[in-house]
Amino acid sequence: DIGDIVRGKDLFLGHKQRKKELEKRLVEMFKNIQGNNSKLRTLSLNHVREYWWALNRDQVWKAITCDADTGNAYFRTTCSDSHRSGTFSQAKDKCRCKDKKGKNTDQVPTYFDYVPQYLR
Repeated sequence: DIGDIVRGKDLFLGHKQRKKELEKRLVEMFKNIQGNNSKLRTLSLNHVREYWWALNRDQVWKAITCDADTGNAYFRTTCSDSHRSGTFSQAKDKCRCKDKKGKNTDQVPTYFDYVPQYLR
């Protein structure tokens, strides 16, 4: 999961050298982000990673799903239609739910974000 990778919590089970290289690049990127933002300089690198993910996860989600086919069935029921019928529906339009007026709300499904990766 991208969120786990960004936050440094991925259970990367592949090639150990690749994991080290990826982590090294991520550390460099987040140190750069930290160095360019005076508000982040007092935070630990792990906190910077969490902060960045919380701030940018919606943009990452949009980038991942921008070309998702309408009706994509990868995701399970996520949208509340309780204002209409008390039920839940599947996020079908580029994996996004719609608001009461039928407009895409562009929210990111969060039901897996903080579930440990080994339990997903």
